[in-house]
Amino acid sequence: MSYFENIRTFVRVYELGSMSAAGRDLRVSPAVTSSRISQLEDHLGVRLFQRTTRNLSVTEQGQAFYRGACEILESIEAAEAEVTAITDSPRGSLYVAAPLGVGRRLIAPQMPAFLAEYPDVSVRLRLSDRKVDLTTEGLDLAYFLGQPEDSNLKIKKIADVQRVLCASPAYIAQRGHPRSGHEIVRDKHECLNLRFPGATEFQWPLITASGPKRFRVAGRYECDDGDVLVDWALAGHGIALKPVFEVARHLESGALVVVGEETPPEPIQMACLFTHRRHQDPKSRLFMDFVSDRIADVIKDTRLPDQLPR
Repeated sequence: MSYFENIRTFVRVYELGSMSAAGRDLRVSPAVTSSRISQLEDHLGVRLFQRTTRNLSVTEQGQAFYRGACEILESIEAAEAEVTAITDSPRGSLYVAAPLGVGRRLIAPQMPAFLAEYPDVSVRLRLSDRKVDLTTEGLDLAYFLGQPEDSNLKIKKIADVQRVLCASPAYIAQRGHPRSGHEIVRDKHECLNLRFPGATEFQWPLITASGPKRFRVAGRYECDDGDVLVDWALAGHGIALKPVFEVARHLESGALVVVGEETPPEPIQMACLFTHRRHQDPKSRLFMDFVSDRIADVIKDTRLPDQLPR
């Protein structure tokens, strides 16, 4: 088992490029991480990494060993998955990622029921609005809104999510009630935008009388946390484009009002990403099906208020 842990640690150090980052991912101290790498190097009789106080770089031997190490780990995981499937008793840890709003409002509420049904499984839920990489971050599943960029991953579509443009009554009283994307752009309304590293210019996809159109919007407020955008909208700082399930209670209470109703946003896909290899893991499949079915029902039941503002 210790040799297996040493190999697993080597793979994470290689993929994350840092002893400390690998230690955090594996939930061990940097000293333990370094010790495992040293033990593996002693066993192999080669240096896998060149290490200084500031830099870490992989050696030629390390690059060669990484390929075989990944095959070893995949073989072990596949064997464990087969045993688990035979015994029908899934166990072990699942690493799941999701955007903040999706995770807080849709996935986290389903986890207690799942864990009660499968007591030998633990779930590590990571929430962030940034884009994640399943392979380099050691994730089993990643829920997302939109279209994925990596064609090498498998996708399970869950639902088309209705979205809405909304602002507070205070903002509308001050700046007026724009009825369309054309008015939002023309009158230079303050648009609240989600921004993360690598994000391009802001364009809101809206449905017009002549078909879908992308409106280039602008605003001084940007953040990589979607819930902050909702807070700013509630405080009267601008217009937010949000999934209905994230702002439904504020629309119902009147704290937020639908705007741009003549050109509503296009729906956005909610789906789950997984790798071909991970899909064979019974607990990954169980979690994905268990949670996806339930959040699809929540999305279906969450709609705009019947009476839109006029």
